[in-house]
Amino acid sequence: QVQLVESGGGLVQPGGSLTLSCAASGRIFSVDAMGWYRQAPGKQRELVATSTIAGKTNYADDVEGRFTISRDNAKNTVYLQMNSLKPEDTAVYYCKAVGVRRSYYGDRSNYWGQGTQVTVSS
Repeated sequence: QVQLVESGGGLVQPGGSLTLSCAASGRIFSVDAMGWYRQAPGKQRELVATSTIAGKTNYADDVEGRFTISRDNAKNTVYLQMNSLKPEDTAVYYCKAVGVRRSYYGDRSNYWGQGTQVTVSS
């Protein structure tokens, strides 16, 4: 079984910074992409940022320039550096691993982490 464990959430003042981490564990051969999504109360889950195994990144418009996603492929870990945080960034942040293969010939599957709360408030 593959598990994703997130850490780094918390309470921060507007304008502050936080770094989220997500480590995938278990029997993993490769992961096509890893990313972060968020869900605010009463809203649908939305994409924040993704990073492919080749290093291609993609950001939501409202975090572009403030957030940076990075990935350690050897450790199957993805990070999200969040700067200039705003109250509207408050949400539960979820990590997602896409196209996980457990062996060379294995099927690809997707996995979600349990989520970590980020609250931006003075």
